[in-house]
Amino acid sequence: MRSSLRADRSNRSVTPTEVGRAVLPYARAALAAADAVRQTVDEHTGLLRGRVTLGTVSGATSHAFDVASFLADFHASFPALEIALTEDSSERMQAALLSGEIDIALLGPTGEAPQGLSYRTVIDAALAAAVAPGDPLLGPDRTSVPLADLRDRPLICLPRGTGVRAALERACAQAGFRPRVAFEAAAPHVLAQLAARGLGVAVLPFGEEGPDLGGPLTTLPIVEPRIRARIVLAWPSTGPTSPAAQALLHRLREALPKAPVRLSPTGVDS
Repeated sequence: MRSSLRADRSNRSVTPTEVGRAVLPYARAALAAADAVRQTVDEHTGLLRGRVTLGTVSGATSHAFDVASFLADFHASFPALEIALTEDSSERMQAALLSGEIDIALLGPTGEAPQGLSYRTVIDAALAAAVAPGDPLLGPDRTSVPLADLRDRPLICLPRGTGVRAALERACAQAGFRPRVAFEAAAPHVLAQLAARGLGVAVLPFGEEGPDLGGPLTTLPIVEPRIRARIVLAWPSTGPTSPAAQALLHRLREALPKAPVRLSPTGVDS
């Protein structure tokens, strides 16, 4: 019997014998069953293995969600699981989700969810203009700024491919002008630093001007029209393919706000 299972090595090639070909499907099924048993045992004992990747845009959650603490707690629950965190633009992360390069992402959508992805909104923020003292936009009792007043001003904004930038450009196009973006950076606190030194008007989600960054900033909500940008939890519509990714999505859905957080000039409301 043993010899009948050996591969045929004639003509310098290796091919299974007739008996080998007959039993090959059963061997593969046995290996798959062994993997399934091991995975089931790991799931029931809480011992997840493998690798899972979470993608985020820079400043995606800021004060609303402490991603570092979340990942530390998740790792403590599943120490055998390898967790990777990557930052990129929202557009590239959507493509990475569809291609399977990353499992789950926190991103700022530039439109509706592409076919094949599911979104859950976790933050819905009004955009505001952050300016240094003495800026022409400031005036007595002024509490907001019309979008038209930003037409000829140097703006400081997040890069293209982010939800904030897409929302700004879309609103400006509807108003009949193109935003004059003089500086861009991936981190909101850098935008605030540039604005604090009088280099332009920073366009940020309301409440993102941060702590004292070298000079006080005044935040004026943008109106006429009001502009909003979202942060969403995104994953493949068919669901995460691995138990590790399923566990991460479950934990994220529990940890992130269960209803959209709407940051507005009057505070936070759901």
